[in-house]
Amino acid sequence: MKRIHRTILLAAALMAAVTASAWQGSSPNGKLKMNVNDGRCTLTWQGQKVMDIEIGNEATQVVKMIRERKIKADYKMLAGKRLHCTNKGHEYRIGNMVFRLYNDGLAFRYESPAKEQAAYIIPEGTKRWMQQWSDGYEGFFPLSTTNQVKATGGFGGSSVLNRLNNRWGYPLLMEPSDGVFALITEANIEKGQSASCLFNDGERFRVVPDEGDNKGHSPWRVVIIGTLEDIVQSTLVTDVSDPSKIADTSWIHPGVVSWVYWAYNHGSNDYNIIKKYVDMAATLRLPYVLIDAEWDEMKDGKTVEDAVNYALSQGVKPMIWYNSCVGWINGAPGPKFRLNKPEDREKEFAWCEKIGVAGVKIDFFSGDNQLNMDYCQDLLESGARHHLLMNFHGATIPRGWQRTWPNLLSTEGVYGAEWYNNVPTFTKRAAAHNATLPFTRNVVGPMDYTPCAFSDSQHPHITTHAHELALTVLFESGLQHLADRPESFLAQPQEVQQFLSELPNVWDDTRLLSGYPGEYVVMARRSGKTWYVAGINGSDEEQTLALPWQKAFKKMRSAQAFLDGPSQQQPWNINSITQLPTQVTCQPRGGFLFVVR
Repeated sequence: MKRIHRTILLAAALMAAVTASAWQGSSPNGKLKMNVNDGRCTLTWQGQKVMDIEIGNEATQVVKMIRERKIKADYKMLAGKRLHCTNKGHEYRIGNMVFRLYNDGLAFRYESPAKEQAAYIIPEGTKRWMQQWSDGYEGFFPLSTTNQVKATGGFGGSSVLNRLNNRWGYPLLMEPSDGVFALITEANIEKGQSASCLFNDGERFRVVPDEGDNKGHSPWRVVIIGTLEDIVQSTLVTDVSDPSKIADTSWIHPGVVSWVYWAYNHGSNDYNIIKKYVDMAATLRLPYVLIDAEWDEMKDGKTVEDAVNYALSQGVKPMIWYNSCVGWINGAPGPKFRLNKPEDREKEFAWCEKIGVAGVKIDFFSGDNQLNMDYCQDLLESGARHHLLMNFHGATIPRGWQRTWPNLLSTEGVYGAEWYNNVPTFTKRAAAHNATLPFTRNVVGPMDYTPCAFSDSQHPHITTHAHELALTVLFESGLQHLADRPESFLAQPQEVQQFLSELPNVWDDTRLLSGYPGEYVVMARRSGKTWYVAGINGSDEEQTLALPWQKAFKKMRSAQAFLDGPSQQQPWNINSITQLPTQVTCQPRGGFLFVVR
């Protein structure tokens, strides 16, 4: 009877709140609170205001009982920040909207997307890290305190236009008050929906879906809230996404990949170059090799089946590249037009499965519209039928599909190391960019940055060797493509080669130990009983980084240390230690990595 009485009192209180067009909700731990009044949602975290969100009066102007229920996410992942994910939340349904308040943020959606009016209010002067929108999401996240930012033409800011940018891609990270952060993104794009981006006019950043029918409810609009640790460690994007649609996932195996493009733009049309990357993968015991673009134009009478057979003979599983043929087509590499029609796609993927291809990398999509969103999900579904791992390139960022379709092990959607191949912009900006990505792009899902290059591509890198090695742990991706050429990897000290051979495919846990976007980051990831503690200096000055390793584990064991060497001629300082330090001094654009056993 007491329980029934409490329920009646709660219902009466919520009923009164609704009829007054104002109501409140809170997260299970009480740290995050939401107040809805006059078409605006105000979020506070531990008593500090985080942001206002315009939601529209129509969404909540109803005179009926609000419905509340407790929700719990508890599921297993095959890759990502951790294998076992849990989260708790309170769900409130009122009018045309559903709100979920979790301990690490808010997710909300409109039951009728035609009435969506969401806009985030970001006051001028607020620190924020925003990426100007492009269909491939390949841009920087520079620190700014204003929305008055000039637009850039092309990728990476190669030319400046005489207008202000007002279109922004997810995720958007902001620091509304010292030490309190919010990251804005979205999740769970379904069939018949388009993705969205943000358009701002002044301080109002409107959620604007791309072209498409957008039938049914909207996707989840997501705001992750708390400290930087809360942001980095959050799994909220997958928590609100649909469970796996693949019944048998026993064939899905994350892993490290040898990758040809960074050193050889057109290397995949050359059987002998592909052999070099297969041999490197075999030597370093990497499970995969990627045969990239132009394999349909292989020279010297060889075919891609010859390359696939050679890889399989060496115990290496091959993956191959396709042009999606909805984005860059004219002048772009092939193979083309093999996946667009359902019958062609089924035929092609059946052939891949038959000859022993383990997965496909599909490139050059054309944005966030419904055509692309439906096409991506069609590819994932067809790929699953034929036991193919998937990697989307030139594509939108992850929005939870890594849970729904766990064969999607990586997505580009990032300004990564391949840009050393294209323009000189990356050389001077890479270190700060690398120290920003763990707080922005990589928060929302796997990121095919293609890390770890000790030699140079078309344009040089000026990060240290230890910085580059640390990226393999800092950057999470179910398929971790190693960028450098075989002779460079095989010239490294035996300890480095051994590390790459043992680089974990998946992580049991992820902890941010210290850091600040663009300046530095120190992170710990666990695989089994082994912790990998990696850090990088994003600045051009020597910097001493805090290493509060007690945030990850209490008992110190032996560790192998990979540190900056004293000079370019001596780039490594590798040794075994019995006690982790509490701080590490890094060279400009330097880094470190500890393997703690």
